[in-house]
Amino acid sequence: MRQIVKKGAAALAAAGDMARSQFERDHFVVEETTLYSPKLRRSRTMVFLTDLHDKEFGEGNGQLLYAIRCARPDAVLIGGDTMIAKPGKASLDVTRRLLEGLTDLGAPVFYGNGNHEQRLCQDPKTYGGLYREFRHILHECRVIYLSDRSVRFGSDMMISGIDIEPEYYRNLIPSRMRTKYLTRRLGRADASRYQILLMHSPLFFKASVGWGADLTLAGHFHGGTIRLPGVGGVMTPQFQFFLPYCAGTFERDGCCMIVGRGLGTHSVNLRFHNRPQVVVLKLEPGNAPVCDWMRCRVEGNQIGNFV
Repeated sequence: MRQIVKKGAAALAAAGDMARSQFERDHFVVEETTLYSPKLRRSRTMVFLTDLHDKEFGEGNGQLLYAIRCARPDAVLIGGDTMIAKPGKASLDVTRRLLEGLTDLGAPVFYGNGNHEQRLCQDPKTYGGLYREFRHILHECRVIYLSDRSVRFGSDMMISGIDIEPEYYRNLIPSRMRTKYLTRRLGRADASRYQILLMHSPLFFKASVGWGADLTLAGHFHGGTIRLPGVGGVMTPQFQFFLPYCAGTFERDGCCMIVGRGLGTHSVNLRFHNRPQVVVLKLEPGNAPVCDWMRCRVEGNQIGNFV
């Protein structure tokens, strides 16, 4: 009888954990970070999205789009992996609906590649014409595509996106990427402007700082899937354990990196103490501390309920 009770309790606990995980996957939060730089000439608000992986919050991602609209951004920055690129399962339907919705905001959208976008590009035999379709969607929606490309934003900012080759996603030694890799693909950073770099993997923060990025925006690790107090992320989608830089705000030599927890999942469809996340960036001129982190401003599926 005792064994039956133990098994029943274990089954209930497992069911509770799965229900909690499902709740988290369906309820994103909006979190706000304020950053300061003397290079900035005026205040701006930007929204950073990463790792959507075909997830929709409401019909046509209506809840997500509403939360972004509430932030009143001057620009939207997408860090890659909006879709899931897997053989036989790849689709751009969610990506199209999201980008079409973003066009109504009246703010420019900048898009950097993740490893899933690069799969579409580098493996046309598997994915057929999906990369060509992806580029057509970007053009239709007037998205600024930052595939190894830099563009000015105002007179005081430069926004760049770097394509990370597959070898760097397989190799977990951060020092393997050197600054010259970024210089070769992007040219030199503009030291006179506030330089933002969309770099999907956060492992190479040292290289991005050496290149000249004042702010690096990354994702890729989905917050570590399960987050533990005092420990951080437990496991990446590639089953790498307790890696640093799974999520959060980091500083190095006066530069900042923000690693988003992402919005969706794939392969490992699990989140625990790791809510999907929209990052709102408040960029301010001045010499205050580089980063000032504030958490949980809006609950995604209860828009209007500020916490």
